[in-house]
This record gives sequence, structure tokens and C-alpha cells, in this order.
Amino acid sequence: MTEGRKRVYTAIQPTNNLTIGNYAGTITRWQSLQRDYDCIFAVANMHAITVRQEPAELRQRTLSLVALYLACGVDPEKTVVYVQSHVPCHAELCWALNAFTYVGEMERMTQFKDKSAKHADNINMGLMDYPVLMAADILLYGSDFVPVGEDQRQHLEIARDIAVRFNNLFSPTFTVPEGLFGKVGAKINDLQEPTKKMSKSCENPNGSVFLTDGKDEIMRKFKRAVTDSEACVRFDPASKPGVSNLLSIYSVFADKTIEEAEKQFQGVGYGEFKLAVGEAVADKITPIREEQTRLLSDKGYLESVMKDGAERAYGIARRTLSKVYKKIGFYQI
Repeated sequence: MTEGRKRVYTAIQPTNNLTIGNYAGTITRWQSLQRDYDCIFAVANMHAITVRQEPAELRQRTLSLVALYLACGVDPEKTVVYVQSHVPCHAELCWALNAFTYVGEMERMTQFKDKSAKHADNINMGLMDYPVLMAADILLYGSDFVPVGEDQRQHLEIARDIAVRFNNLFSPTFTVPEGLFGKVGAKINDLQEPTKKMSKSCENPNGSVFLTDGKDEIMRKFKRAVTDSEACVRFDPASKPGVSNLLSIYSVFADKTIEEAEKQFQGVGYGEFKLAVGEAVADKITPIREEQTRLLSDKGYLESVMKDGAERAYGIARRTLSKVYKKIGFYQI
């Protein structure tokens, strides 16, 4: 880490495959972030177990996500890449922060309500405590900024509230993080239900395009994307959600503004428009998928990246945790 440089923290769960929504909202910024900031990228496998996981699959997805980070241009020499469970300070700080977090705050969290409804047979304490663990993730590393989508804004606010509350009780301890919110493409919606966010766990497989999809699969999904009967390519999310979603996707993957995309497709039929969007997505995704596959064939290298990242992350996290323990009165030896 470079002295005096601002720090960015981000983490992704190794659950299901990542979508082009993840790419548009977060991954597109990774290379510029590591150029401008000290970056710490985590695989959030501890968060993942708040819903039931198949152990062997979770292990494989963890390795695949590390490979994806690298395939997308994350440089492990410049950026700390690690797996959350390899740094026990996360669980330790989470426990300490629980004593400074109120039950009412957790019960009001939108994600807790949504997941409780979706997983009614498994409303566990980890699900409720998820935002406190996320706060611990961020605060352990003195993170100045956290790239987040709109759906994570509430979690970031809780992390900020906990940091401020602790700082006021004991003295300045934590950096109060700020969000880095994306602009165009930060929210990519479902191709079949364009008023809903594209999800890693969508019920209709035709609604989400995954970074692991081959070109034929990508083109098939875009051909089936929902539009409307107006036959006019125009950005109007309220009355034309399907077409507007496709324009947002194209603007991200073709590196154009919405206005440029609208001009390009003026007078063009929906069939041709959807094919062009699919081609733009496939052109960006294919090299990433191929590089991820290559990296997964070298498990030894990926494990060396995880080990080095865990050691570097632990060095930073342990210093923060020791400071917290001292302030709350834990006797340390």
C-alpha cells in the first residue's frame, strides 16, 4: 500500500456466475481504480453462507472468482486480492461491532426482509448480521471509498453509521467510507423483465447474461430480449424499459454515450438493434472468459495469489483490530 494514497475496498460473493450487470456496475471500473487508488478486492465467501451452499461448489466458485478478478485486469502486484475467510479479523471485528449495532437497524434492512421472504425456511442470524460483517470488511482496511450499486447503498450507510458511532464513543478509530456510485450502466436490468435488476440468481435463465456465457448463448438471449411494439430505439425508461435497458447495455459494452447509441440506431429495426447489442457484449466478454479458463488451469498460481493476498490483507486488518480491542478494553498480550 502506498503512503497517503486513498484506499478502495470491494468484495463480491462467489455465488452463481457474475452477470453483465456486475460487469457494468463494478468490473468496468477495476483497472482505473487500481491506477488511481490502493485497492483491496475480496472474495466474500463468509457472506455467501448466509444462504445454503453446496461446499464443493462454493470452493470451486471461490477459485473461479479469483481467476475472474485477474482475467478482468486486476494486477495482484498492485492490488490485494484475497479470500475473506482467510483473514479471521473479519469475524472478530464483526463480533465487536455487533455490540455497537442495534437490532432495529438490522430488522429494517431491505435485503434482510427480501432474503427472509425468499428463504423462509432458513432465516438465520447470519442473514440478519450480514450488514455488520460488511461493515467490518470495509472498516478493517481504512477504506476511503467503496464501489457500490444502488442496491448496496443501505449497507454502506449502516457501515458509516457504525463507524461514526464507534468514533464518537471512543475517539477517531475508523475511516468513514464514502460510496463510489456508477453512472450509466450501474444498473442493468433483466432482459425478460426489464423493470427488475439483472440478477445472478434469476428464475428465468434467459433474463440474465453471464460472463461465462459463450457467444451463441449471448446472441440467443439478446434475440429474445423484451422490447415493445413502438419499433423506435429511444431511451425512455418509464415507457420503454426494455429498449432503454438494451441502450444502457450497449452504451457500456460499445463505450458510447446513450445519446450516441440512440443516433446510431435511429430508424433501425429491433431485430438488428438486438443483434448489435449482443455482438458488443460478446466482443467484451469472450476474451475475459478465455483468460479465466486459462488461469483456472493453473491452480498453483491462483493459490499463490490468494496466499500472498491474505498475508497482505491480514497485516492491515490486524492493526485495525488491535486498535479496536485496545479502545473497548480487551486485555491484549
